[in-house]
Amino acid sequence: MRFHPCFALLLPAASVLAQPSGPTPDPPPQPTASAPQPARTFAPEPKRILGIIPNYRAVSAGETAPPPSAKEAFRIATESSFDYSAFIFVGMTSGLADGRDAHPQLGVGAAGYARYYWRGFVDKTDGNYLVLFALPSLFHQDERYYAKGEGGLWERAAYAASRVAITPDDRGRDSFNISEILGRGIAQIVSTAYYPSQARTIGALGSKYGFALVGDAATNVFLELWPDVAAQVSRLHFHRHSKSN
Repeated sequence: MRFHPCFALLLPAASVLAQPSGPTPDPPPQPTASAPQPARTFAPEPKRILGIIPNYRAVSAGETAPPPSAKEAFRIATESSFDYSAFIFVGMTSGLADGRDAHPQLGVGAAGYARYYWRGFVDKTDGNYLVLFALPSLFHQDERYYAKGEGGLWERAAYAASRVAITPDDRGRDSFNISEILGRGIAQIVSTAYYPSQARTIGALGSKYGFALVGDAATNVFLELWPDVAAQVSRLHFHRHSKSN
């Protein structure tokens, strides 16, 4: 069969009729790049809390820090042990122990207080050097406190308290905090050399050991929450000052 030339005139019309009727649909929207979200800022950890309490070993939330060298760990332990506030703190705890006659063999009065004081100072100092310097250098751990800075109150408090058992190693990975757990234990063994016999029993040593761990956990919770407390107090003060003006 021969192809008639008139068929060529019908091809354009057929192609138009083959197209769907109605308005031409809009092209699908192209995805647009989302605007970058600003980095969240956290309240920084102060070097001193209330202008008195040293805070040398805290790392502010959102910050990263290289693993401390042995020299830096030694410096942190030294500053924590011999800061003027350490002498005040030991004076307070020694006064409480003397007041409740924790160790009758140490006596009472000024002489008894002095016996409590130097023992308390040795407790604090050897504990700091063991937990913050000697054992972390041996086991390659970082005993600084890394603030969480976000989450609910109880979540952050639980995180802070758990740092007694968990601490980063030199590679930044969570590890069992053998420096804390073993260091506080060794400090209690050392204390048997200078405390009265009644303080050298298993029960007495276990009680002091548990108190030391609980005290470190409570300190971590305080370090975690203090920047938020300070910021809130500052906002309230600014608000009241603005209203008074």
